[in-house]
Amino acid sequence: MAQAAVKKPKLNTFNWEGVDRKGKKMKGEMEGSNVAFINASLRRQGINPTKVRKKSKPLFVLKKKITPKDIAIFTRQLATMLDAGVPIAQAFDIVGKGHDNPSMAELIMSIKGDIESGTSLNIALAKHPIQFDALYTNLVAAGEQAGILDDILQKVADYKEKIEAIKGKIKAALFYPTAVISVAILITSILMIFVIPQFESLFKGFGADLPTPTVIVMKISRFFQHYWWAMLGGIIATVTLLSYTYKRSEKMQYTLDRAILRAPIIGVIIRKATIARFCRTLATMFTAGVPLVEALDSVAGAAGNRVYYNATMAIKAEVSTGTKLQIAMNNVNLFPNMVVQMVAIGEESGELDAMLNKVSDFFESEVDDAVASLSSLIEPFIIVFLGIVVGGIVVAMYLPIFKIASTVG
Repeated sequence: MAQAAVKKPKLNTFNWEGVDRKGKKMKGEMEGSNVAFINASLRRQGINPTKVRKKSKPLFVLKKKITPKDIAIFTRQLATMLDAGVPIAQAFDIVGKGHDNPSMAELIMSIKGDIESGTSLNIALAKHPIQFDALYTNLVAAGEQAGILDDILQKVADYKEKIEAIKGKIKAALFYPTAVISVAILITSILMIFVIPQFESLFKGFGADLPTPTVIVMKISRFFQHYWWAMLGGIIATVTLLSYTYKRSEKMQYTLDRAILRAPIIGVIIRKATIARFCRTLATMFTAGVPLVEALDSVAGAAGNRVYYNATMAIKAEVSTGTKLQIAMNNVNLFPNMVVQMVAIGEESGELDAMLNKVSDFFESEVDDAVASLSSLIEPFIIVFLGIVVGGIVVAMYLPIFKIASTVG
């Protein structure tokens, strides 16, 4: 007859204060099932407890989000520990307890629990697809099978760090123009809603026809005053609808991503960054010994652009029928000739991963240069934009004053 499973008591955290054998006051935290358990544990350690109180939990706990940077740091730390010969469960314990982000620490300890129950690392990671995508788990699985998990994790850490660095540069490239345009819109709204009405009340006493630009600006101002709520609601609704549709419609993703790639200046940076990510991902998968057709699945998922995702799936379909990678890449007409040539050399020499890494290094350097020169390229356009919008409003408001001044003179 099977014995009933013994239910483990629920552990709570207790704050305690006490005095050691030398009379020194001490305090700390301890986990246990109840106050009696804590008292007994402290006495065994030579501490006479004076106060034991269950630690209260906060009513609202704001969980810190787990970022890709957290995953990259975790991967590097785990790889270093395994390389030093630390057992995997102990490595997870050390990394988890030392992490600054409580959400990340909780995730690490959850994975550790799965590993201690006999689950392989790649399966334990696959239970958390938001943090560990198919690319990550496939590489870990390849490392486990080949017995080179520490080496693969080092490569994954390198990959994650380089990809995050590129994403950071793209965000930096987009931040400057977005910030300036947002400020221009804010200033224009303030002028239209609060400043222009003051001028309008002043002009009513002039008793003369106002210049056409002034009349136009005043009409726009009245529209802002009466319908600002509709405009704000329309912008929020449009952004929400576009975001919702983009996440659920492949056609919408393809259309917007293609438009971004064709945009001046920014489109060139996005294209180079995407090619760098494509080559870096494929090189990392190939180095880990993942078969090319299987690797292309992960490369497509890591592309970050629907146009290149579709192209990668088309390349995969051709490669699976025996077509060389360089020919399949050339057929999609999205990769520069230099990239195709480097892939061809890599295939012929048997050093495809090395060539792909060189291509990725080159395009990452190109992204660096493009981002560095972006400010000087966009600044003239922003100055013209601000001059036309804000300057135009100011001139339109002062035209009646100049007209009266010339009449009086």
